[in-house]
Amino acid sequence: MKMTLMALLAASAMGLSACATPQMNSDTANIVGVAGGAAAGLAIAKELDTDKDGKLIGAMAGAAAGTLLAQNLATNQCAYARGDGTYYTAACR
Repeated sequence: MKMTLMALLAASAMGLSACATPQMNSDTANIVGVAGGAAAGLAIAKELDTDKDGKLIGAMAGAAAGTLLAQNLATNQCAYARGDGTYYTAACR
């Protein structure tokens, strides 16, 4: 049950962590990504009843993921899997 809840929280929080409208500049998108990602990581760490170090690691990992997502949205570049284990970047669809 905890793993299912954690997966749902992670998916929804990361999707929302960098919701950037076209009017948002890259700095604003990065700030939104960091804050949203950190909050999501902390929420997941709390749900898993981790200690202080686990919560810090969760928040940092979430912030990093949120920043990457925000940068991708700001540049309109996304990574796509080729199916053979390699990736390429192209304009987001």
